[in-house]
This record gives sequence, C-alpha cells and structure tokens, in this order.
Amino acid sequence: MAISQAAVDVCTNSGVNVNKRQTTNSEIKEIPLLGTDCAIKSQVPLSAYTSYRVGGPAEWYVAPRNIEAMHASLMYAKEEGLPVTVLGAGSNLLVSDRGIPGLVIATRHLRQTHFDPETGLLTVAAGEPIPGLAMAAAERGWQGLEWAVGIPGTVGGAVVMNAGAHNSCIADILVSAQVLSPDGTIETLTSEQLGYSYRTSILQGSDRIVTQATFRMQPGADPAFVIATTKQHKQHRLTTQPYDKPSCGSVFRNPKPYAAGWLIEQTGLKGFQIGNAQVAQRHANFIVNCGGASAWDIFNLIRHVQYQVQDRWSIVLEPEVKMLGEFPAAC
Repeated sequence: MAISQAAVDVCTNSGVNVNKRQTTNSEIKEIPLLGTDCAIKSQVPLSAYTSYRVGGPAEWYVAPRNIEAMHASLMYAKEEGLPVTVLGAGSNLLVSDRGIPGLVIATRHLRQTHFDPETGLLTVAAGEPIPGLAMAAAERGWQGLEWAVGIPGTVGGAVVMNAGAHNSCIADILVSAQVLSPDGTIETLTSEQLGYSYRTSILQGSDRIVTQATFRMQPGADPAFVIATTKQHKQHRLTTQPYDKPSCGSVFRNPKPYAAGWLIEQTGLKGFQIGNAQVAQRHANFIVNCGGASAWDIFNLIRHVQYQVQDRWSIVLEPEVKMLGEFPAAC
C-alpha cells in the first residue's frame, strides 16, 4: 500500500472489520465499512476539496469521522492493494484532471485540540485547520501562532512541509509529531528528528504520516493584544496576496537569496495567462484560477514560468505545490 502525503491525519489500529466487496464491479458506487458510520464512495470529484477548485475524481474516496473509521479505510486499501492519498484542507495541491487512482482519505472531520495551561503545550490532531487554530490560541492569550493565521492548510500538512510565514515556521514551535507507519507502528518524533529545513522535512516523500502534533506555546498574554497581532498578520496577507481567486498559495520555493515572486515579476510574467490560469497581478508567486481553469492550464503555466525564469536568470524554480495524479506533457 503506497501512501501519498498531502496535508493530513491518520489513525492507529482499531480492529474494525471491513465489509468487503469486489471493487472491479463498475456498478458499485459505495462500500459500507462495518462498525463505522461512513462508506467508501467511487468517482468523487476532487475539485470541491482543493483550494484550486480543479481536479478529476478520486477512484475511491472516504471521509472518516473517527479513528475506527480511519483504520477501517486503511485496512480496506491494504487488503485491496490500493495506493492511499491522504487529503487535508486540499491547499498546496494541484490534482490532475485525470483524478487520483486508489483510495483518497479526507481528514477534514478528524479534529481535536488540547490546550494545557500548566505546561504551555498545545496538542492538535492533524486534520485541524491552521487559521482556526491560530485564532483559538490568540483568544486564549497564547502566543506562538500569530504568523500562521493566513496559512490555508491543516496541522498535518504544516508539519510535513514546515509551513511558514513572516519569518516564522512550524519548526520554531514544534515539540514533537506523532507519525504512523504503514505497518501500524506509531512513533513520536522530535523537531530535531524531523530534519527540518526550508519548507521541508524528512516526512516529505516518506510513507509515514502525521497523526497529531504538539507545539510549545507562550500562554499568559493579554488576549486582546494577541488577537490584534494575529489580525494584523492576516490583513497583511489579504492585502499583499490574491485571496480573491482560487489558488494553492505560493507556487514556488524561494531560491535564496532571491524571492521567487521577484524573479517572476522581473521576468515580465505578471498577468501572463494560459487558458484560465494566470500569474497573479498582486503577487507573482501565485497562480490563480480565473474561473474555469483546468489543472492542465495551471500545470502548463507552472512549467512556462520555470522555463522563462531559468532562461532569464539561470535559476530553476522548485515547485512548493504538490502535484497529484498524472499530467500530460507541458506545451
């Protein structure tokens, strides 16, 4: 069972039985998971579950509401030999128009947060949205996540990619992350063990998936002050980045000492468009869906930007966006 990590959360073994059916029968649209309140569904369009609002169908899709259902889903995939893609908020992703084979497990319903005022530790399930978590911390007067309020992803994805903004990142506050291996082994890894560097960790490309994370916070501040600071960070992102149109956030990693957006802008690509995908006018490191764009449009625009920047600056821009599924050759 191959596992693709895309911002997320999974579970521990629970012993839930699967109501097995032959998945080769094209007439079957749902597979109930015995002992759970959910079912695996076939051919579910993923455009509704990605921030780009593009993407073909998942061959099979399930959105567990608890650990037992999550485990049953994983067991089904293992027994059927299906690759697994775990989907959180669907940000920082570009899903192919052809969809994703295997089983897509969405974790949007798996949420749990625990603030420990005695230790200042915040433990969060991997499916929790980062913006809501940042505001919840601010309302308690807990400092440490003000910078993260504009990151449109989940805790799991943020841990995997070392998400960051405003000169801060997850590695600055992470105490440990709980990860699950395909064999069911659960490990707790420290920030040091995760090998963090700019927008990456050892979990990227790994078959281990994040189930929860613990952050070191600073409680005891005036909630009004922390809320104000958090809102300032949010307002800055709203005024400098194109959140009025669907996007995945920043498309490329910054090739230090340069900023990817500056290189793209200086190459004259602001506003350049392929189909209904456009290099944003407000921030050149964003590619936006102007309405009705396909994943193919966006993919080709990413490749065009890479080619033009490399031709002008001899710098290869590395995508920060994760591409899932098959894409045709770029124009």
